[in-house]
Amino acid sequence: MSDGAAMIRVHNAADCCTITLVRPEKANALTESMLESLASAVIQTTAKVLILTAAGKVFSAGADLDGMKQGLGLSPAWETASGAIAAFPGLSIAALNGTLAGGAMGMALACDLRVAVPSAQFFYPVMRLGYRPQPSDPGRLAALVGPSRARMILLAGQRIDAETALAWGLIDRICAPEALTDTAMSLAADPGHVAALKRMTRGEVP
Repeated sequence: MSDGAAMIRVHNAADCCTITLVRPEKANALTESMLESLASAVIQTTAKVLILTAAGKVFSAGADLDGMKQGLGLSPAWETASGAIAAFPGLSIAALNGTLAGGAMGMALACDLRVAVPSAQFFYPVMRLGYRPQPSDPGRLAALVGPSRARMILLAGQRIDAETALAWGLIDRICAPEALTDTAMSLAADPGHVAALKRMTRGEVP
């Protein structure tokens, strides 16, 4: 299996860390080493803003198929990656350059905000493929779209488009592909009090 670090590009500029999945020839399908490299990059950054995006026209097709044959679906690396993003103290934004599928959904769900291009589609075919979602994914999904819609995606394998995802609350904004990075950056214009505000949105006293 290829080195995951070679398929994860990390760019730090000022107070922003941009992590890009760079495996477009495989629709950015995730390997265990990619998940480990991503988690490590998130944990190590001292930036106040984290932007997660991908190369090509698909954000991620989910798990690498060869990896699934070797037990990737049961790897703790999925929860380690999404947990690192969820624990990031600053503002985290998923800039979805295309379709988001399967286990890759967990990384986007763990972000504070999600923006997507009009062509993006969203689906999590765990039931159809005979797998279970990662433990934290159903709760995060239900918190965004509600229990019934979460069941539509997880249990019924519903594939939704960007407009539906926006209406359901799965994403927060739709923008043209050429404006994706700028849109994500515009949402992070004033990250100074993000940590305290994130605690307040969780019902915690800052």
